[in-house]
Order: sequence, then structure tokens, then C-alpha cells
Amino acid sequence: MVPRSPSDVPTRAKPSAPARQTVQVGDRRLQISNLEKILYPQTGFTKGQMLDYYARVAPALLPHLAGRPLTRKRYPNGVGAQSFFEKNAPRGTPDWVRTVTLPVPGSTKNRETIDFVIVEELATLIWAANLASIELHVPQWKVDRSGEALDADLLVLDLDPGPPASVVECCEVALLLRDALSEDGIVAYPKTSGSKGLQLYAPLRPTPSDDTRAYARSLALRLEKERPDLVVSEMTKALRPGKVLIDWSQNVAAKTTVAPYSLRARPEPTVSTPVTWDEVSNCAAVEDLKFVADDVLRRIDDMGDLLADLVELPTGRRARLPRVG
Repeated sequence: MVPRSPSDVPTRAKPSAPARQTVQVGDRRLQISNLEKILYPQTGFTKGQMLDYYARVAPALLPHLAGRPLTRKRYPNGVGAQSFFEKNAPRGTPDWVRTVTLPVPGSTKNRETIDFVIVEELATLIWAANLASIELHVPQWKVDRSGEALDADLLVLDLDPGPPASVVECCEVALLLRDALSEDGIVAYPKTSGSKGLQLYAPLRPTPSDDTRAYARSLALRLEKERPDLVVSEMTKALRPGKVLIDWSQNVAAKTTVAPYSLRARPEPTVSTPVTWDEVSNCAAVEDLKFVADDVLRRIDDMGDLLADLVELPTGRRARLPRVG
């Protein structure tokens, strides 16, 4: 079991903290550094506080990362500075960090394969966070113990508002999608993106990603036809002002979505946060569904993991997608 708040991980940056420290996390030893570095200039949120958050949220977060190749968005000099996505395990990755080698057809870096990191224990999470990996992104499929890619076990619908639309309009679309999914026998679970939008997930029986993509696209087209004043299914920017994009393409096997409980690189340390359908229904302002790190830890204490079914629901109780076309 992962400890709730590991005493062996320094939790707050201290004035006297050395630049680099060796810590024991479970049976792993790793170095952490620059705890005093401010990653969120607007609020003064430091790297030490980020490590503290990820250590404390780990019991809820780790099950959503387990088995999923991780893409890290790193911000070495904080959220206001240059960032980069990293898929390949970096040089110096400890030998105890699990990696899997997967093909990447069409890679922009002329690679045939990538050595992906798989986060399945607290030490690996802290190691990744120490590299200023503020954002954690994962696909809707897992690998098995031998490292072979499996079919998708999640459907995701990413709702992205085009200004002046906001998360309020996303909530309106989410309720429409919830009803449409329910008609197909699919139960949806909402979470904030931690940025501007909302995301809906549904646990599936193993399903080829091409099928989840086709089904998600059919839903987006259906809602666009029913509510052309509110919904758009294409990313073309000219179509999006004042409407909500239902981004069905997040179900493509090569794509990733921000993980539940991941921090986001916004002016404040906001988090991609599971929410209740009552909260979605009652959302009247952006602030109603805006949660920062401390808010999320309190919510977990009060409500547990609202997305637990995404990882705990047995195969026989997961949805089977209807055929499209």
C-alpha cells in the first residue's frame, strides 16, 4: 500500500534546504533537488510543494497511471518559461524505473521506437516530478506485464470551450453527452481538465482504439447536429468561438490526455480534478469548478477517488460500445 504522506519525502521547501538531497522512498533511494525553486510565480508555489502534492495524492493518482505509458510535460524553469513534452526515458533514468519499448510510427524525431516510462510506484512518481514534470499525460490503453500494448479500456470525451464560452458551457454539453451515453448503456464520469475545459470518461471492455475513436466521433457529430448553437466537432478555430469542441480524437491510440489528479501549468497550481454530476449540473461560473492542489487533497479526504470505477470496475461490468456505421 502507498503511504498517505511519506515522511521520507521532504514536503516543503525550507530556507536551509541543500540544492540536492538523497531521500529514501520505500526501498528506493533517489536524489531530489532545488526544492526552493518557484514553479508558479503568481502564487509562489515551489518545487518542494509540488513534490509534497504528488507524494500526498499518490494513493489516488497511481492507479490511474499504472500500466499506461507516460508522457511528461516538463517545466524546468516554471510555468512561465519554456516547456517540452518528453516521452522517451531520459538519460540517467534509474534502472528500477519500469520502461517499455513501443513502436512509434510516423515519429517526428525519426525514431522507430520509444522507451516509455511506466509509473507504478511512489518512487517513480517522485523521480518524475523531480524532473519538473508538472503535467502527466497518459493514453486510454495499457501495456501488459510483458510490455505489449493492449486495447483501449477507457473512452474519453474532451470538452474544450472556445471563448467567450467557458467551463460553464462545457458542463451543459457534458450533461447532453451523459444522457446520450446512457442511452447506449454507458456510464460517464466527469473531471475538470485543470485548464479551461471538462472531460468525460467511461470504463470499457477491451476495445480497439479505432472503434473508440469512431464511436466518440459519432457522438460529437450527433451533438453538433442537435445543438449547432453550442457544439462543434472539428478543431477549425474559425468554427469554435462561443462553442464547445467535443474532441473525439483523444481516443486515437497515439494520443494522450492529462491524467486525473495531474497538476496543470496554469498561473495557479490547478489540478485535473474528478467532480460529481451535481457539481456539473450546478456549475454557474468558472470558479465553481476550479481546484488547486490543496483543494484536491481535501476533496480526496472527504469523498475518496470519484474515478475509482475507471480502474476498479471488473471487465464484466464495463461498457461494450455499440457498432458505428
